[in-house]
Amino acid sequence: MSEETKLHDRENNGFSAAAEKRLLIWMANRMPRWVNSDHLTLLGFFGMIFAGLSFWAASYNKMALVFVVVGLTVNWFGDSLDGTLARVRNKLRPRYGFYVDHMIDIFGVMALLSGLALSIYMSPVVAGGLLMAYMLLNIDIYLATHVFGVFKLSVWKFGGTELRILLAVGVLALAFRPEVHLAGEVYPLFDVAGVVSMVGIFVMAVVSVIRNTMTLYRAETIH
Repeated sequence: MSEETKLHDRENNGFSAAAEKRLLIWMANRMPRWVNSDHLTLLGFFGMIFAGLSFWAASYNKMALVFVVVGLTVNWFGDSLDGTLARVRNKLRPRYGFYVDHMIDIFGVMALLSGLALSIYMSPVVAGGLLMAYMLLNIDIYLATHVFGVFKLSVWKFGGTELRILLAVGVLALAFRPEVHLAGEVYPLFDVAGVVSMVGIFVMAVVSVIRNTMTLYRAETIH
């Protein structure tokens, strides 16, 4: 990619980043020629919608939780491979790709959390709070990408792939233990996990905002 078309550097320090990159390049080199990045982006989006619908369906049949994991896997495949395929084939559209890919990610997460909110596994209040925390973190990431020229795909060693793995493990746990006991009370497992995740994401966002603000302040000090 030439400097004229390069919008920013990409940085991924997630636990699985190195191994995932090798796997994605291997798959991209073997992808049929008729498949392009747009196809994969849409596939990832439909995977997230399918996961959200499966959460809702699991309220009536617990076996549908298996399809949540299938949807997350399809989402990982499409969402992670679309950019790699474009780079391997040198078919890059940096501005289009960055904008469309991440707007679809936002709608995908909304679909997933909507399915959870409509299910018996997470209350609408927790799902809404989790979406707000996620949006806050992503606003910081996208603004930081613009001002620093570096797009960070992971925060504190956790990127999209790590989050999908954690969610898939949690989904499988729902099949065996959908509730937890805390201080003598019984709570839905995903309500507890959702509140913990909400707080964690909010803390990540606040720490990042403070760090980025201080860096920019020092870089643009008025004398």
